[in-house]
Amino acid sequence: MDNKIKCLLIDDEPPALEVLKTYIQAVPSLVIVGEHHHALTAYEFLKKNHVDLIFLDVNMPKLRGTDFIKSLPHPPQVIITTAHRDYALDGFELGAVDYLLKPFSLDRFLKAVYKVTQTNQWLSDEKHQVASERFLYFRADRKMVKVILSDILFIESLKDYIKIATRKGQVVTKQSISSVEAMLPEEEFVRIHRSFIVSIKMIDSYTSTTICIGKSELPIGPLYKHEIGKRLQVNL
Repeated sequence: MDNKIKCLLIDDEPPALEVLKTYIQAVPSLVIVGEHHHALTAYEFLKKNHVDLIFLDVNMPKLRGTDFIKSLPHPPQVIITTAHRDYALDGFELGAVDYLLKPFSLDRFLKAVYKVTQTNQWLSDEKHQVASERFLYFRADRKMVKVILSDILFIESLKDYIKIATRKGQVVTKQSISSVEAMLPEEEFVRIHRSFIVSIKMIDSYTSTTICIGKSELPIGPLYKHEIGKRLQVNL
């Protein structure tokens, strides 16, 4: 663990924490040493533990993220994570490395982390590995299952669950399709329906109403046609 970036997660929204944890698991040289729903408990944690990087939500109860940073005599590096654009300036004025606007993709997350590595020389060996074989972990069958992004064919929503269809099989996990969409690289995946996300490079053929990937014919939702056409550079 000594050679890893020790990360502290502070966010009062459990789904946001789950996204962060999944992203961090995709980077071998990041390790989570703590997670807190309130800045006050995180403050006590920092008194006794060394942390290299904090992922910090700004708009939290009891103590705002910006006030929390100000309260630290020697703060570690900080990446702001929030749904509010208005807090970007405050974060940068306090010396934040980067500002991630929720929901953010894995690629955007990696760019923020690389800003940390440029000044600290961490992750130099893993940078190429992460870029060439990016992956996510999903909880399925009582274990965490690794899914290589380049193997994903499509993702289907099944009420409270999702099915991730890959070239090697499928993974079913309890998660919303919107939360997974936020994790995926925007330039490689596109939402085609409220129940489907597809890998752009895996599309074999399409019509104005369907997209075919292998033997699967997936519907195109009317609300998604414009975005699909723009991403594929076609008229649907």
